[in-house]
Amino acid sequence: MAKLLTPDICVIGAGSAGLSVAAAAAAFGVDVVLIEKGMMGGDCLNYGCVPSKALLAAAKSAAATRHAADFGVKVSQPSVDFANTNDHVRRVIAAIEPHDSQERFEGLGVTVLRTAAAFAGPDTLVAGDIEIKARRFVIATGSSALVPPIPGLDQVPYLTNESLFDLRDLPEHLAIIGGGPIGLEMAQAHRRLGSKVTVFEAQKALGKDDPDLAAVVLDRLRAEGVEILEETGVEAIARSEAGVIVTARTKEGAEIRTEASQLLVATGRAPNVDGLGLEAAGIAFTRKGIDVDKGLRTSNRKIYAIGDVAGGLQFTHVAGYQAGLVIRSILFRMPVTMSNEIVPWVTYTSPELGHIGLSETEARARHGDGIKVLTADYAGNDRAQAEGKTLGRLKLIAGPRGRLLGADIAGDQAGEILNLLSLALSKNMTMKDLAGFIAPYPTLGELVRRAAISYYAEAPKNVWVRRVIAILRKFG
Repeated sequence: MAKLLTPDICVIGAGSAGLSVAAAAAAFGVDVVLIEKGMMGGDCLNYGCVPSKALLAAAKSAAATRHAADFGVKVSQPSVDFANTNDHVRRVIAAIEPHDSQERFEGLGVTVLRTAAAFAGPDTLVAGDIEIKARRFVIATGSSALVPPIPGLDQVPYLTNESLFDLRDLPEHLAIIGGGPIGLEMAQAHRRLGSKVTVFEAQKALGKDDPDLAAVVLDRLRAEGVEILEETGVEAIARSEAGVIVTARTKEGAEIRTEASQLLVATGRAPNVDGLGLEAAGIAFTRKGIDVDKGLRTSNRKIYAIGDVAGGLQFTHVAGYQAGLVIRSILFRMPVTMSNEIVPWVTYTSPELGHIGLSETEARARHGDGIKVLTADYAGNDRAQAEGKTLGRLKLIAGPRGRLLGADIAGDQAGEILNLLSLALSKNMTMKDLAGFIAPYPTLGELVRRAAISYYAEAPKNVWVRRVIAILRKFG
């Protein structure tokens, strides 16, 4: 007979979303069961954010060495030991692992089951020889690399984010299918470490970002030697003596054949819904993920879905944000609403590319001529000049009465600057607020204040403002 557990909350998936729910619930003394069939920490720790940023850091170090002479520092060209670079990636993962470990969560009072699980009914989950009937379930199984049905792809060895960081030898020529954030981050990282890199993108590279600012990043990558083929769809893959041959076609119809030593597929993510028994639980889902309402409940009101498996924006910080909403809903019965408009995202190339809120196009569609687009160039910032990081621009979208509607940044430390703008947007701040804060000098954060001040650029020319000043001068 199966063992029966009746926790208050059962969480399926020990990635960022699931771990956040389990830790928060346990902190309030709630009985929690956490189930994970793979690695604790999920994609972010093991195959995503953490190893990719560690590799980018190594690549940035190599790039800094190459440009040291710009600052009067003479050094030899870097020699990359890619195996040691991989060791660095592994050390970073190992340093973070204890925070996400089974031991830590069991120490918090969470019951951790390392096995696959599937629903057997609308209120029953089976995990190995254990049956679980919880008051509430949270599905947080994440996503996996989406592999497109390209002819020949299944006949050749290829990499995804789940295998890329196992490489001990630097690819001689890395072909990448996909010109989104993952594809371009890894393109720049490998190019800086010494690989030849070719990127194939069927649409526009970085197509979800502001096109003007995305162009800043793409131009920089091309200048560093990354070949980016936009509006070029891959039609076939074949083996070759050197590795693989990628056959692609441009929108004009020209055929391109590229031979590479290795191939990385970075064409998006697919939600992990297979094998969960969602039909048995009465949970509606599509190939895009589990259907949820604004409060992140599924069609079965006892079951929530958060993180990548729920579709939508697939970022670790979104998973954490949604976990907080679910905790408020389950523990405190508070009404919650997921809002995509306050979610920032950053592509960690050099320069970085960040976004939050409405794009310029979306803002114009919603508010017409009632918006102002305010900009500040990195070249006009003293800190950027001092560090030789003058490539980039910050853009603020100001709506009626100067309220911040959105922001885009291409430039050094865009992600750090976006922290301030994320807070400002979530608190409905205005250009008056952003023009009024004091930024320490010299910092890149001054870009925000400079752009916000430009909202009032026409004020000195206003005849009524001049008349008020003239009247006030008469009083001494």
